[in-house]
Amino acid sequence: MMNKRRVVITGLGMVSPLGLNVESTWQAALQGQSGVRQITSFDTEAYATKIAALVPNFDPSPYLNPKEVRKLDTFVQFAVAVGLQAMEDAALTVTQDNAHRI
Repeated sequence: MMNKRRVVITGLGMVSPLGLNVESTWQAALQGQSGVRQITSFDTEAYATKIAALVPNFDPSPYLNPKEVRKLDTFVQFAVAVGLQAMEDAALTVTQDNAHRI
């Protein structure tokens, strides 16, 4: 049986092929931009597909220290970035009193 706990989303964060935060992604979407582009991060000669929806120019340093960056896959870096963006957007401060609910 499913637990019917309520969830409230209070902040937004986004890292996507269209932008590195909610505002830039939204503006690019409104302008009809595509996040699909030529793959330049590796040689695609041996592959039929030469395009992908890559996230360009992502810099994890505002979100993670260099040691953490080396240890974490890029998708985890994205997750940390959007989580921190969402917390900032929500003006959420974690305290001992509310930590168990976050």
